[in-house]
Amino acid sequence: MRRRSVPGGVLAITAGLLVLSACGGSPSVSASGSPSPSESGSLNVLPGGLAKGSPVGRGEGQLNVLAWPGYAEDGSNIPAVDWVTDFEKSTGCKLNVRTIGNSDEAVSLMQAGGWDVVSASGDAALRLIRDDVIQPLNTDLVPNYADVYADLKGKSFNTIDGVSYGVPQGRGANILMWNTQKVSTPPDSWSVVFDEESPYSGAVTAYDSPIYIADAAVHLMATRPELGITNPYSLDAEQFDAAISLLEQQKALVGEYWSDYARTVGNFVSGTAAVGSAWQVILSLAERQGGNVAAIKPKEGATGWSDTWMIAKDSSHVNCAYMWLDHVLSPEVNAAASEWFGQAPANSKACALTTDKNFCDVFHASESEYWKDVYYWTTPTASCLDGRADVQCVPWSEWVSAWSRLRS
Repeated sequence: MRRRSVPGGVLAITAGLLVLSACGGSPSVSASGSPSPSESGSLNVLPGGLAKGSPVGRGEGQLNVLAWPGYAEDGSNIPAVDWVTDFEKSTGCKLNVRTIGNSDEAVSLMQAGGWDVVSASGDAALRLIRDDVIQPLNTDLVPNYADVYADLKGKSFNTIDGVSYGVPQGRGANILMWNTQKVSTPPDSWSVVFDEESPYSGAVTAYDSPIYIADAAVHLMATRPELGITNPYSLDAEQFDAAISLLEQQKALVGEYWSDYARTVGNFVSGTAAVGSAWQVILSLAERQGGNVAAIKPKEGATGWSDTWMIAKDSSHVNCAYMWLDHVLSPEVNAAASEWFGQAPANSKACALTTDKNFCDVFHASESEYWKDVYYWTTPTASCLDGRADVQCVPWSEWVSAWSRLRS
């Protein structure tokens, strides 16, 4: 395993971090024009058939991989950043990697077939599972899964009725960030970006994606408890309308909706952006560039993300697939990939192996309390994810349509 030699942890992230447009685009729709099972949320049986029962055998010689940029590095970007070459040599499984630009692309390619594994974001994972594209995972055949943080196992975005459909790559929170020269009083609430009387009108920045509707829902959970929101991805019509209304109110405050993290770093450093949603890596890079910046996870909590490595139901390279999932979860690879990408690692043993010994503290990797009010991106479905059976919730297709109307 060759580790990158660039010092300082996140300094190299600018070359490899995913520009997460993961949540944009249109929903999965059947040939008849009706919402697919991933939209309706209705399932008669668990999809994907049975998980692999036999031990992992000899590799089939190759593995076709769909991955976010930075998740399957082979040294072609920076020679020292490579955890693919050793895997290929030790297993005989040659990786054919295609990087994905957003979750809709990942879903479309997986539905078309020919790909063995995918690193799916939370807004794609349930779509793939419910569309019967992904096979259940026998976690006993992924030895390094035993060392995954307990609070990253069995999450609603990749697990159905206790059946796991993949292993996590890592996680991150969507935090509140500000320029300290523009914002003199440190905020502790998302109200600074939502309240119509915010003093930072025109200098607020917000993430440009339908999934950002959940950020408004998180704020409403605290400020309008009468709405009864308990899961920001499980919104009935009244709750959803309240979230859209809040976003319409916010629109007058927003100077820029962002999807390009590098541009957002520059905006915070220059002060063009005074306050808004960001990622921990954006804060770290802005600090490296000498920006006067600070950030917190507000008192209401926050949305967040955790990508899942999943195996295609019809994969003909299942042994290679299981070996790859175990490889990316190994402490050495998980440490290197997390530093390169800019996220908290999933493997609890990875933190001892990061180049920057403060990396896991900065990204709150081992702080289970920190993640208790982080709501990971999850595909909204008509079947309410919070367990309510007396109402229908607003599915992802309507989130996409509502966001398109809001942005236009």
